[in-house]
Amino acid sequence: MEVLHGLDISLGSVSAVQGQVSAALAQAVEAARQFVRGQKLQHVDETGWRERARLKWLWINATKEVTVFRVLEGRGAEEAKAVISQSGKGIVTTDRYGAYNWLAGQRRQICWAHLVRDFQAMAERGDDSQETGEALLGQSREMFKLWHKVREGRLAHAELESALQPIRQRVKELLEAGSRSTHKKTGRTCQRMLKVEQSWWTFVRVEGVEPTNNAAERPLRRAVLWRRKSFGTQSESGSRFAERILSAVTTLRQQGRDVLESLTRACAPSGRDGGSTVCLLPLPP
Repeated sequence: MEVLHGLDISLGSVSAVQGQVSAALAQAVEAARQFVRGQKLQHVDETGWRERARLKWLWINATKEVTVFRVLEGRGAEEAKAVISQSGKGIVTTDRYGAYNWLAGQRRQICWAHLVRDFQAMAERGDDSQETGEALLGQSREMFKLWHKVREGRLAHAELESALQPIRQRVKELLEAGSRSTHKKTGRTCQRMLKVEQSWWTFVRVEGVEPTNNAAERPLRRAVLWRRKSFGTQSESGSRFAERILSAVTTLRQQGRDVLESLTRACAPSGRDGGSTVCLLPLPP
């Protein structure tokens, strides 16, 4: 700050300013949290976050126009339910992690990028596991070819279900065979996959759903890079600042709005005193 702007500011003053920004954004971020929980399409993920050397978890719920972050104590189903509405009807895209298994099958889309990694791990174990893994990788490639045709407008979404039917059938057969693998890890993985196999294909049934969770992983990656450079936060209030500033900056960029101008307006005296503040919800056309 001294070199770039000629400002003599102490570390404590930086922390105090962060507190002011956090307070100014609190109302807007809470409204954004309620907004994303009611959206038709949601992308949820989580990653580790350090708070005073204690392991916590940074959760993200990303939608088309609004994305929110939240630092929570754990990574289990209880925290997932704090991020995702239990009574909502939106489709939630996640990885295969068990904390999301409480979601009804028709409400969940499991990320195919994560499934491909599991298939690759099977293929690298050799013997019958390798055979199953390589066959599943082959079916995945065929699935993505069809999906890319849909995205490019060369295949109507209404035609996707019938086009994928042979692949779906073959994938299920391979998982059933894999569940009997001589490699115990592969067998267990295939058994668990079969239990949630319905959620692999939600993108076929519901137009607009993506087969991957890239919409959550891309903004979460930025937060991971920040965590690696800053080593997390040193207090609960620091974690509140982190989740609020990440939510605000990510959402404002999504909506093509000027981040600095919006944050400056939020931190004006009227905003800090609980008056007008920045709104993170989509602006009317």
